[in-house]
Amino acid sequence: MSETAGSSPRKENKMGTMPVHRLLMSMSVPMMISMLVQAMYNIVDSMFVAGLNEDALSAVSLAFPIQTLMISVAVGTGVGVNSFLSKSLGERNFGDVNKSSVNGLFLSWVSCAVFVIVGLTCSRVFFSSQTDSAVIVKYGYDYMSVICIGSLGIFSQVMFERLLASTGRTFYTMISQSTGAIINIALDPIMIFGYFGFPRLETAGAALATIIGQTVAAGLALYFNLKFNHDIHIGFRRFRPDRRIIGSIYKVGMPAIAMQATGSVMVYAFNMILIGFTSTAAAVFGVYFKLQSFFFMPVFGLNNGMVPIIAYNYGAGNKKRILHTISLSVRYALGFMALGILLFNLIPEALLGLFKASPDMLAIGVPALRIISFCYIFAGFSIILISVLQALGGGLESFYISAGRQFVILIPAAYMLSLAGDVNRVWWAFPIAEFACLLLCLAFMYRTYQKKIKNLKSI
Repeated sequence: MSETAGSSPRKENKMGTMPVHRLLMSMSVPMMISMLVQAMYNIVDSMFVAGLNEDALSAVSLAFPIQTLMISVAVGTGVGVNSFLSKSLGERNFGDVNKSSVNGLFLSWVSCAVFVIVGLTCSRVFFSSQTDSAVIVKYGYDYMSVICIGSLGIFSQVMFERLLASTGRTFYTMISQSTGAIINIALDPIMIFGYFGFPRLETAGAALATIIGQTVAAGLALYFNLKFNHDIHIGFRRFRPDRRIIGSIYKVGMPAIAMQATGSVMVYAFNMILIGFTSTAAAVFGVYFKLQSFFFMPVFGLNNGMVPIIAYNYGAGNKKRILHTISLSVRYALGFMALGILLFNLIPEALLGLFKASPDMLAIGVPALRIISFCYIFAGFSIILISVLQALGGGLESFYISAGRQFVILIPAAYMLSLAGDVNRVWWAFPIAEFACLLLCLAFMYRTYQKKIKNLKSI
């Protein structure tokens, strides 16, 4: 493998030398902790909004597809940078390492500009397409417009943190993410309800607290990159977008964006099905997504630590470390999923009570949590395998899996089940879809193993 001309030799990154279990823990645990904090502040955010009324909670739930789409673009671009940068690091091609970082930042800021336009022009139309309630539309418009217009924070935060993760410095991402989340939690009640002389902004206050936390986190992550990330040199002097680098980033990143964006479309379509029963059902769905993040976010944090390890060792040609990393990751993911199944079945009333659930919300929400939780074991496998495919450059396969899950199975199944007139039957679409998704993951993983891993050497 080559180094860029003029670059000095560097010692091998820990991703190629540290024992795999200790390496995975050192890279994933900080990310898992920060993701848990992120999940906690998402839950707290909705708890405060629920303190206004159920319409406000429904509005924030209906805004979730756009918020998810924004994060999908940010994270998907970051996945592409992460995969390409870590692979280049494994190949000791330090010129491409630096180019991928600045091109990734450029792409993130262009994406931010698009969402600013969306927030300014499309917020009210988006909510009016889902509900006739003027109150929900007003709450939703206030929330979504602020989130989109202030999106520079989330796009910058995600990319700067991905640069840290790409080189194994996940401890610093834990600090930046946790700091942003704590600021968000502290500002939520102040800005929503107008404490300490601050004006009462309601849902707009929840959005403003979020973007302030994200902006502070982005600033911290930038500082950590400049101060401690010696594998990357961020500099825009004489910068020109590099078509080759951007193509390599989006080869993995675009399918990742599309894959996660299908989740936004799924939530929108699911909300349309549920709101046909009652707006309370849509509120339950939003609450479920907040609660499930407490179990899924640590697995995503595990993925963030796993992906650069696999990509690095794929670049270095080390089969043994790749397989060991996958095996450990699956085991830990299943542990988190088992905890989710246990809690959703034992204490669903207490979990919904965090959001001041009305009797109607409890009547819909308790069976919803119990039914959906059946899919978690399948999901634990699938999440890890999809990320492995992304780390090995298989972004397109990941997209096929996700799109198949959402559009071929989940939404059609939910619609067909809704025709029975019982909202409780709609939730069974999730276990059905996750089982089918796992079968797809196993098929694509087998093919990828045969093509890319089987003939690598074991060092």
